[in-house]
This record gives sequence, structure tokens and C-alpha cells, in this order.
Amino acid sequence: MSHHSRVTRRLGLKTAVAAAVTLPLSSTALSLQHASAADRHDRHLEVMTFNLRRAGSAKPPDSWAVRRPVMRTLLRRERPHVLGTQEGLYAPVRDIAADLGADYAWIGTGRAGGSRDEFVTVFYDTRRLAPVEYDHFWLSDTPDVIGSNTWGGACTRMVTWVRFRDLRREGQEFYVLNTHLDNASQYARARAAGLIAHRISRLDRSLPLVVTGDFNAAAHKNPVYDTMLGAGLVDTWDTAVERTELYGTFHGYRPLKPYGDRIDWILATPGVRAHWASVNSFSLDGQFPSDHLPVQASLTLG
Repeated sequence: MSHHSRVTRRLGLKTAVAAAVTLPLSSTALSLQHASAADRHDRHLEVMTFNLRRAGSAKPPDSWAVRRPVMRTLLRRERPHVLGTQEGLYAPVRDIAADLGADYAWIGTGRAGGSRDEFVTVFYDTRRLAPVEYDHFWLSDTPDVIGSNTWGGACTRMVTWVRFRDLRREGQEFYVLNTHLDNASQYARARAAGLIAHRISRLDRSLPLVVTGDFNAAAHKNPVYDTMLGAGLVDTWDTAVERTELYGTFHGYRPLKPYGDRIDWILATPGVRAHWASVNSFSLDGQFPSDHLPVQASLTLG
């Protein structure tokens, strides 16, 4: 992220924030359905959550070299104002920043600190949004200790949050929290949801708030979901006026599952209006950009 004199970060943060943005953004964005993407983009706040699939394998369909062009095409089509990603290692995060173009910046740090391990990155369109403050915390009994993991989860998990100012709506500020809960331990997921709920309660509750993430728990079927809604949030998929067909958001490069489990969510405070929601099934010549489908919501913050 290009540092801005009015951006502050919470005391005790010892890890770096970074941004890498170089290439111009394509202006040929296309719509998915129900409304043109350009029209939605002008009128609403476009939010996406996307598990990128850790770039570890060199074999198609999983290799980052094969997936990156498909990812680039999708993101340039959709042009979210806010993009919360999960599982991105440092190099792919920089690649995505370059592919989004010079009008985008990002905030994040590796879950082991600095550029190490996976990020839960918050990308944002600088033409629309300006960060006011940001921080990270770890999903453990010691949330301010970088890289901490105390609940027996398969790996370290964390949250990146940003307070944004909306440049098109004078005086409008809001929060974005992005996270990725544990894939193996329900106990760790439950404790993490409780911690996130507690941290939300400490923020300025007069401001709208949006939570993006891969929760590794099915909406409506897991106590983690109940905890997050119990924190005073609503599920934008459920509240949206219009939505696309529902697919299970983790497909693992297997055939898509209609009405499957939705483990990737965009949650918000009740005053946020969801006009449209999507589980985006975009692929290019049979290649998906990830083993997850991105979830999107077109919002008015109120």
C-alpha cells in the first residue's frame, strides 16, 4: 500500500504493509447477469471474497502459472472496490496487484509475519477508497502475538482489518475485516469466531462493517455461522435483493455442485443493503482460477 499521511495503524503492529501495483486496468469490464457490472460499479460498493488456492503445485490445473491468466481475466471483468483474499503467498499477491492495475493497492502481512506464509490480503480501488487505519490480529489466545496459534488448529490463522473512507460519499467511513478460519479443527474455528465477534465489538459501532472470508464452515449449518451472526452481522447472500445460482464455493476442480455448501461469506452490519450477490462460476477454456469460487456482493453502506 502506498503510505498516506492520514493513515494510522494500531500500536504494537510490527509487521510490514505492502503494495505492488504497476499495470493499467482493463476498461472492458463485462457483466455477469441481472445488471451491468459498469452500472453496479458506479452506484454501489462492489465487494469480493476469494480463496486464491495456495500456489504450491507446479502441475495443472493447480499451478499458478496456468491459473494466473484466468484470475487476471476474472478480476479485470469484475473490478471489485474491495477484494478480500485468502491463501495468497507473497508472490501471487504481488502478481494480483500488478494484474489489477495501478489504481489498486493492498494491505496485508504474512500470517507468520512479514512476507512469510499466507496472507489474508485486502485489495482496494484507490479511486473509490482511502484507508484511514488498519491492523492485524491472530486467531489465538494471544491475538497480538504475530504467528501465534494456541487452539490446536492445523496452522496459524489471522485477521486483517481496514477502516476505509469512501471518496465518493463525503463523510462515509466503514470497516472491512478479512479472515480465513482453520480447515481442520472445529474447536479452533469456534474460538476464532468468538474472538472476531469480540474484536468487532471494540470497533466504532456507529460505522458500517463488512467481513469477508473463507470460514471453512457451511452457512446455516455450523455454530461458527451462528456466532458471526450473533455478533450483530447479516449474511449478504441471504439479504440480497437478487442473486445468482448457488454453487458450493469449494469445488476442488471437480464438477460444480448446485446448492452446495457456501463456506465463503460476505457478512455485514444490518444497515448495509445488499442489492445483488453472486457465487461466480467463471472459468476460461475449462480452467478455474482457484479451487474455490469467489463470492461477490453489491452493497450500499447506508
